[in-house]
This record gives sequence, C-alpha cells and structure tokens, in this order.
Amino acid sequence: MAENEAESNGTEPSPPPMFDKKVEADAAFWRLKEASDEWREERIKRVLAQEGESILITLGRVIFITVCILIDGVVLTEVPISMGKTLAAWSLYLVLLMAAIKLQRDLYEKWFSVDISQINFDRQ
Repeated sequence: MAENEAESNGTEPSPPPMFDKKVEADAAFWRLKEASDEWREERIKRVLAQEGESILITLGRVIFITVCILIDGVVLTEVPISMGKTLAAWSLYLVLLMAAIKLQRDLYEKWFSVDISQINFDRQ
C-alpha cells in the first residue's frame, strides 16, 4: 500500500541500503575471533589451574570419564536389549541415559571442579 502512495505522489521510494561485503566479512571475522579468544582464554585458565594438582586427581578424571562411558555405552544399552528393543524399552533407555548423564556431570563438577577465578590475564 505504501508503494502505491509513493507512486501516486510522483516520487520513488529510496532503495534499501546495500551491505558492503568486505565490511560485513571483516565484522564477522572479528566477532568470531573475539568468541574464540574468550574460549581459548577459558581453556588456558583451566590448564594453568590444573598445573599444581596431584597425579591422583588427574588419573581420577580419566578413570571417572572412562567409567561413565562404560556405564552409558555398555550397561545402559542392556535395557533395550533385554526388553526386546521395543519403543518402551528405547524410551526407558533414553530417560535413564539423560538422568545418568546429568548425574555424571554434576558429580564431575563436584569432584573435579577447577577454580579459575584467581587467574587473570591482562586484556589490552
């Protein structure tokens, strides 16, 4: 309707502003770089915070993750196999798998959390 009014006034509507592809590509690059820099900084802080840990904690992490994978991949898959691979069995398996992953994640955070609040990098 606005187009018809503009045409009846004798003036053409102005075209929408065009995007400069180079400017948009540069802006996208810097957004991605900033996001990756934040991720990299978090990762470096976690690695630095783990430097003073004992070997038992490091081995504990590896053993915990290995046990979690075995439970999720071997033990829980016995549910649909033993129940006959029905829809109910797979539904129960998915519910148990989600609950197990949530519990495992909470336990991992509780037992193996790393305090990175003391590490600060100077950003310029």
